[in-house]
Amino acid sequence: MTRTDSLQEYVADQLAALDGVRFRRMFGGYGIYRGERFFGILHRGRLYFRAGEDDRGKYVAQGMKPFRPSARQTLTSYFEVPADVIEDSETLVAWAERALAATSAPGKKTRRRAAGRIAAASPAGRRRRT
Repeated sequence: MTRTDSLQEYVADQLAALDGVRFRRMFGGYGIYRGERFFGILHRGRLYFRAGEDDRGKYVAQGMKPFRPSARQTLTSYFEVPADVIEDSETLVAWAERALAATSAPGKKTRRRAAGRIAAASPAGRRRRT
């Protein structure tokens, strides 16, 4: 059993009061969901929660860093959860609820516009008729 697997079991126990939480294996760790809402990550023995604009300062004030799945990538919307929060199930559930509040509701995804496409050029030597 890896460190992440044992942490997954511990966090699942700590979040037992929060109905519908499930863990899904991904990127060498686990994604944490409640229903269709993705609100947490377990990766390399660390727990990260989604942090809304109002909560980021709380994480930073405790010296917590954003999630870095690789040296080239940092996800500033997910921050490491402090160990003392993980150890107190009531506090962890409260932080998980804040993380859930920071996620968008299922079916309310914002659509990104496709990058501007260049219109096909007219063949050389031909003029378009208007």
